[in-house]
Amino acid sequence: MLPDMSEVLFYHLERATLEHVLPGLLEKTLERGWKAVVQGGSREKLEALDNHLWTYRDEAFLPHGLMVVNDEDKNSRQPVLLSDQETRSNEPQILFLVDGAQTDASSIDTLARCVMIFDGRDETAVGDARGFWKSAKAAGHDVTYWKQSSAGRWEKQGN
Repeated sequence: MLPDMSEVLFYHLERATLEHVLPGLLEKTLERGWKAVVQGGSREKLEALDNHLWTYRDEAFLPHGLMVVNDEDKNSRQPVLLSDQETRSNEPQILFLVDGAQTDASSIDTLARCVMIFDGRDETAVGDARGFWKSAKAAGHDVTYWKQSSAGRWEKQGN
């Protein structure tokens, strides 16, 4: 049975970078037995992220792949699929929106969770996050906002 409302989390980056935060979130995703799509704003940024995810920690292995156009079979087998376009090829439970990627709040109804990670130093990213917050809330999703403390821990700030 598919959910009719998704949990939407907003991670406001102020101290850490996407490259620092995303691997841990993806590890937790896979520990739950979930598949993920990481939707990014540009292919170039996703290629850099792809390389980073292979090397971010010597003792870690994070299975993932870049979306291959016209190869749904390969895309469907990826536990973590990196894409610069909207896709559900791997039947994910969670969607990560990074690097300015956007989606319509009504398109996440079938997901357990959607996570928008945005750079708090980028006014455009903050504005986009505010807009998505409003539309996700209006669509009936369970929305929460997370901010990093001075100690580096994520703390829930609001919903």
